[in-house]
Amino acid sequence: MFCFDNNTTVSTRPDVVNIASILTFDSIIGKVAKIALQAAIEDVNADPTILKGTKLNITLHDANYSGFLSMMEALLVMESDAVALIGPQSSVVAHVISHMANELQVPLLSFTATDPTLSSLQYPFFVRTTHRDQLAARGCKISYKAPIKPQATKKDISDVLIQVALMESRVLVVHAYADWGLDILEVAKSLQMLDSGYVWIATNWLSTVIDITSPLPFKTFDVMQGLLTLRSYTKESDLKRKFAYEWRKLTTSGLSTYCLYAYDTVWLLARALDAYFDQGGNISFSKDIRLNELKGKMLNLDSLRIFNAHPLSSSEALHSVIWPGQRIQKPRGWVFPENGRQLVIGVPHRVSFTEFVGQSNDTNAFEGYCIDVFTSAVNLLPYAVPYKFQSYGDRVKNPSYIELLSLVNAGVYDAAVGDIAITTNRTRLADFSQPFIESGLVVVAPVWKSNSSTWAFLRPFSPLMWCVSGIFFILVGAVVWTLEHRINDEFRGPPKKQIVTALWFSFSTIFFSHRENTLSALGRMVLILWLFVVMILNSSYTASLTSILTVQKLYSPVKGIDSLMASKEPIGYQENSYVGNYLTAEYSIHKDRLIPLSLPEDIEKALKDGPIHGGVAAVVVERAYAELFLSTRCDFSIVGQEFTKNGWGFAFPRDSPLAADMSTAILKLSESGKLQRIHDKWLLRSACSSQGTRYEVDQLGLASFKGLFLIFGMACFLALIIYLALTTRQFYKHHPDLCESTGRSNQSPLKKFISFVDEKEETTKARSKSKCSEGSSSKTYASSA
Repeated sequence: MFCFDNNTTVSTRPDVVNIASILTFDSIIGKVAKIALQAAIEDVNADPTILKGTKLNITLHDANYSGFLSMMEALLVMESDAVALIGPQSSVVAHVISHMANELQVPLLSFTATDPTLSSLQYPFFVRTTHRDQLAARGCKISYKAPIKPQATKKDISDVLIQVALMESRVLVVHAYADWGLDILEVAKSLQMLDSGYVWIATNWLSTVIDITSPLPFKTFDVMQGLLTLRSYTKESDLKRKFAYEWRKLTTSGLSTYCLYAYDTVWLLARALDAYFDQGGNISFSKDIRLNELKGKMLNLDSLRIFNAHPLSSSEALHSVIWPGQRIQKPRGWVFPENGRQLVIGVPHRVSFTEFVGQSNDTNAFEGYCIDVFTSAVNLLPYAVPYKFQSYGDRVKNPSYIELLSLVNAGVYDAAVGDIAITTNRTRLADFSQPFIESGLVVVAPVWKSNSSTWAFLRPFSPLMWCVSGIFFILVGAVVWTLEHRINDEFRGPPKKQIVTALWFSFSTIFFSHRENTLSALGRMVLILWLFVVMILNSSYTASLTSILTVQKLYSPVKGIDSLMASKEPIGYQENSYVGNYLTAEYSIHKDRLIPLSLPEDIEKALKDGPIHGGVAAVVVERAYAELFLSTRCDFSIVGQEFTKNGWGFAFPRDSPLAADMSTAILKLSESGKLQRIHDKWLLRSACSSQGTRYEVDQLGLASFKGLFLIFGMACFLALIIYLALTTRQFYKHHPDLCESTGRSNQSPLKKFISFVDEKEETTKARSKSKCSEGSSSKTYASSA
């Protein structure tokens, strides 16, 4: 045993202080840690400001992958005058040697032992000089641990991984020695466990392999594809950069965090010794009087023998375990004691929609849809759950569910039962069961019956649709008149007659009763396309009008959440629900527009008053409340689509096994039909019959016919372009001297062209023939003369 004697006032610094280290020199970490320790000793001894003349001397011991040799080497260190021991590499061996360090008061410094159970409270002489595993601190939970013994064969590893592959989880964390971790990955690849669907996380052993042995062989590099690995962070400093520079001179191996930890461990020990000497401490050693009875005895290590025991016959099959109570079924492993504390279940004391959860005025017993679902589900659990309900709220207004869940999270309540919507924010406070009812957000607004009226015949088309249709009817008359005017006598005459004819022709096509014939090919093409358009318009109008006159419909100026966002009118929501914050956060609706409403009567009054009289344009509520509200109030309806999807569930503390078991029970209730029967018992109402009633008038807008009008408009435009080109060609054919006579003529070319277009084509041809005849006669007369 040695002790630090600090009773003296004058420190006597020794010339040399001995320390020791136990490493496995042939391991990936050991071979670089050995170099780092020696480099640190040289740097400490070369710095006169650290130990002020005292030199450090380190003795390196090779454990050779053996825990037994590590312990024996530790005993040899204890026999020497070493003031500290660095190592061992294994956390398991560190546990054993820590007991020796406690007895002999030798500080044990380890830069590789990461086991969190190696605590300074249990082992006061153990000093960890590395970081502990932080997966658990980040909320990671290991559901199953598959141990693999050190130096296991690939068959042993394969047997373990096959058992892992049979489980549902596909997220695997590999925590192994750096020397053998790659063997696990190689076997996993051969078992196709590195394929799609798996997630592999390697602790810092893999980053150590990458840092030290880089560049890696192709085989090793291949099995690492897609893996996540951890690497400890080390802060940049001048000392680190200097050490990294010197490291490249010392070895061809890469620099890992363990090299830095080993290097820092020596410096930590040197600075601790220097501080101890500055405080007047001296180093002295003494014998442990408890070991006097062993005087004269020797531990002959070379006489130890290994028991060569043969393995048992593995073919003998074991019978099933018979558990207490003469049961062969594996017990659950936990249960609620019948004579133990009852679970305290927080129940919101609602003042509205008490059909979901309420409290009887006579007996104060809790009742409602949610209560019946909970009690029925509890009865299906394979174990007894003693519980009691406890009311939460001030009985004046509906309580805040966020506050209720916060109490569950704080341990005040063991669960919460009620109409609690499962949202993202709430899942951070508690674990929820399977939803027992769907309840997304909907918009409720006043509606009016839209039966037949004096002007019902106008409702099939929207105002814009009527305007566009009228414009196209006029356009058709103009286009057909243009194409037929020069060749068709029915489209000629005085201007007044031509206008009437064109309008009569176009509007008579509504009933396919037009009398005028089309003679031109372009006119016939336009007419055929237009008759097709008219047929579709007639069919659509007839179907829509029939629906309006025969089916009762409802009308509302509010179309859904989008129309509410576009307007500036006030919006109601249920008080103390998540709806207000949701509309503000997700739809950017200003808080000033949101009006909290508590009772169904308040909602009804606000909707009837409307924005003009201090009410609201619509109310955003969860669908379950809306359906119950509308079951007895026929003047309102759900407008638009449900714009969120969520459900109600029972809340439990985080990681509570009851959440999963209650989910299974709720699924059983649903499959058996009992969940629906509970729903019908509390929520089925039939005061408002909505059969045969449809919401809102289905007016046909321009969007439904936009493509049709576009195609017909392009056809008309194309026909006019072709007609203009043909007419222009005829014009220049019949007026070849137009350019020469422009200056001498009293009529401009444009006026001539307009006159030409207005002239009947037969007249133009006849005049052209007459000119040709006169020209021929003149030539004949000239030649005879």
